[in-house]
Amino acid sequence: MTTSLLTRARTRLSSAVPVAVGLAAGFGVAQGTGIRALGGAVFAAGGLVAGYVWVQRRGWAVALGLGALYVGAFVLAHVLALAVGLPAWLAVGLVTVAAAGVAYAVADRERLAP
Repeated sequence: MTTSLLTRARTRLSSAVPVAVGLAAGFGVAQGTGIRALGGAVFAAGGLVAGYVWVQRRGWAVALGLGALYVGAFVLAHVLALAVGLPAWLAVGLVTVAAAGVAYAVADRERLAP
């Protein structure tokens, strides 16, 4: 594999993947192990990886906006589960799909040249 192929493979990581992993796997790890901090570490790692991709692709302003969305999705999952009464996995699933979809649309989708 040439250097350009390695660079292209590394930069084509969809930021929607670490967003989805951070939210869903973070919750699964926290629930499965009973150690909330461990789930939080998975959540943070997903956010850092996605944030790195966002900064590389779209710059700091977009990265900060999507980062706020990522944290907001985490908070919204708690609100949906605790205050609204949705099952926890349903709440996490809904916010994960929404946050990953927005990340894909804003940062990952190829832009058409004007």
